[in-house]
Amino acid sequence: MHDYDPHKKNGTITVRVMCAIVFMVFTFLWLYDFQADVLAIAQHVLSGGQTHYDRTIGAVIITLVLQLLQLGVYSVTRLARRTHALTYLPSMLLLTVLSDIPPTIDQHFSFGAWTWIVPLVLLVWAVIVWLARHVLPFENDDKQPTGLFSRRMWLNLLQMVVMMLVVALVGNSNSVFHFSAHAESSLLRGDDLEALRVGERSLETDENLTMLRIYALGRRGELGDRLFDYPIVGTSADMLPLKGSHARLRLLPVDSIWKSFGARPVYRVEARQFLHALSVDSVAHPMYADYILCGQLIDRDLNAFAKTLPQYYPDSLPIPRYYREALELHALLPHDTLAQPERGTYRFYYYN
Repeated sequence: MHDYDPHKKNGTITVRVMCAIVFMVFTFLWLYDFQADVLAIAQHVLSGGQTHYDRTIGAVIITLVLQLLQLGVYSVTRLARRTHALTYLPSMLLLTVLSDIPPTIDQHFSFGAWTWIVPLVLLVWAVIVWLARHVLPFENDDKQPTGLFSRRMWLNLLQMVVMMLVVALVGNSNSVFHFSAHAESSLLRGDDLEALRVGERSLETDENLTMLRIYALGRRGELGDRLFDYPIVGTSADMLPLKGSHARLRLLPVDSIWKSFGARPVYRVEARQFLHALSVDSVAHPMYADYILCGQLIDRDLNAFAKTLPQYYPDSLPIPRYYREALELHALLPHDTLAQPERGTYRFYYYN
């Protein structure tokens, strides 16, 4: 007759429940808070724009599926005691693959090295599971404490922490990609303020993020007052996703930009050509004027800027901050002897 040991059973249940809680909380927060916008881009690209990713529903479904996978693994391996956390490795591995979405997914999709890393990791894991299963009957910790602060509990939690760190380290943590993805998601919802808030304290940017910030500022009528609050990468050609631009949209429909301008290009043109065409179009949205002026400032073409400004900002209109700073700098050139310019001014951008 086998002795029934409620102490041993309760200890096993406690470890299982705690590991499940840690896994589900981490996975949900990771997907909902950190990966949601990147997953939205991935689903949009891979579905050809036919489906939309919902951060709440997506995080819940993926978390539950990965937890069900763990339950299936546990039912087969029956790993318990000190090695129960190993039943979460396949789920953590899939979460890692889901998190490793490259910024170039809209140009080329491939599983890359995962095609051989996943089988290799699973093979090593299977060997470890086999060893653990053969060692399990000889573990002598049945009489050890089995509560929340037991050695068995902390060994399992340590394994969970290691796997979570691997997910965080291997998953795509490119800050600019995440900033751009969040900015596009925000613009898609019409939330210009959130698009401008993301990454506002970071000095990292690229042509995509610069273009998205210009678009958000343009919709708010704040280009002339706030553009150089942010780091700028690219030229005037990158202000719009047109010919000659290195910037591109991954999630936001390009038609939403043309709708804001009140017109769209009918053939492949560069940004300056498109904006010039709008300058003679009476139905174009007024923000095209700020695009023209800011494009000249981005290109450091102060002579063209000084000639163009009066066309859109006559004496009767207040001149935005960065336009004033650019005019002052233009008046001083080429004999500007002022002290080292401070960040957040047009003079700083001009000289850097």
